[in-house]
Amino acid sequence: MSWIYPLLANRSILKLLLVVNIAGTVYGYYWYGWQLEDTPGIFLAFVPDSPTASLFFVFVLIAFLMRKNWPLIEALAIVTLFKYGIWAVVMNMLVFLVQGELDWIGVMLIGSHLAMAVQGLLYAPFYRFKWWHLLVTAVWTLHNDVIDYVFFMMPRYHMLNDYNQIIGYFTFWLSVFSIALAYYFVLRPNRYTLEIK
Repeated sequence: MSWIYPLLANRSILKLLLVVNIAGTVYGYYWYGWQLEDTPGIFLAFVPDSPTASLFFVFVLIAFLMRKNWPLIEALAIVTLFKYGIWAVVMNMLVFLVQGELDWIGVMLIGSHLAMAVQGLLYAPFYRFKWWHLLVTAVWTLHNDVIDYVFFMMPRYHMLNDYNQIIGYFTFWLSVFSIALAYYFVLRPNRYTLEIK
């Protein structure tokens, strides 16, 4: 698998990913537009989960292109990209199970969010965050779950309303797993590390 890392560090690939992630982030905020319109201001930062995750990664890529590391943003990126990437895949598959069909937007969301989750992990050898960065990220991530499932600010899939309690429980444990993955790939002793050159 080590053959992929020189490719990932290539400046042309970084620029391409930057463009793709900017486009995905803009579309993501547009997709949440109708929900943001009736969201109380105090919750605005916690509603558009996936586009905020890809926005974190946009800043990671900008830092890489400047041959820098922004550790807190890296921690936020790896955890939220994986969490919300996998969350959206599972929710859209659940929509398919409930409705018996999935439109092309649902298929597109599965593909794009799976790519989100994968790209966050693939760049793990290049991240340089410490324990405190992951701790701040854990607080942000779990606090977001409280905002979503206590104050009901979660992404709206009306056909899944009957499953909100189960989805909230699943989301909490997905957050814990995502934080654990970030530890495993970045903070564990003797992990594989690389530099952007």
